[in-house]
Amino acid sequence: MDTGAAGVGLAASSSSSAEDPSSRGSPLDAVQAWSFGVSRRYQHLLDKTTPHVLHRWLGTLGVALVYVLRVYFVQGFYIVSYGLGIYLLNLLIGFLSPQVDPEIHDLSDGPGLPTRGSDEFRPFVRRLPEFKFWYSITKAFCVAFVMTFFSAFDVPVFWPILLFYWLVLFVLTMRRQIVHMIKYKYVPFSIGKQRYDRKKASAL
Repeated sequence: MDTGAAGVGLAASSSSSAEDPSSRGSPLDAVQAWSFGVSRRYQHLLDKTTPHVLHRWLGTLGVALVYVLRVYFVQGFYIVSYGLGIYLLNLLIGFLSPQVDPEIHDLSDGPGLPTRGSDEFRPFVRRLPEFKFWYSITKAFCVAFVMTFFSAFDVPVFWPILLFYWLVLFVLTMRRQIVHMIKYKYVPFSIGKQRYDRKKASAL
């Protein structure tokens, strides 16, 4: 009887010890839960900054100024700055472009941009919204700033050539964008556009 009870007790203790690791959460689950909580808090902070457009862009201007001062005092990392400039140019084109390009979309199949004054007013929908435009620029400056602390990215290059090439690329790209805006008669900004209020709507 004693040996049988001892065997049962030993089996129970071994089974409980075997269940202990599964009852406790693994370190991977703890890390995933922590990262999920951090991402939710970070997204909540981003959502709170959405209506504060001026403050957001002033903060981005400060980040850009810090990066410029860093490159100026270090006197290097020009290839990083060139890549940053190309990326910012691509973001600018997305910000100025409509969500649906009239060149590749049949206007008769759905809503498009008005081309005459008698056409129905349709708001301009950007391919890259303002908030994503701001967030991508800010994140790009932060990443570029961190890259300036690693000598592997400090490739020796004659920076005036990079600057000249970027300026030529900027002029050609913006010229093509302006021609596209004139051809399809749209303005990617709300300055000077006609607005409708309740008084005008009631008068109609």
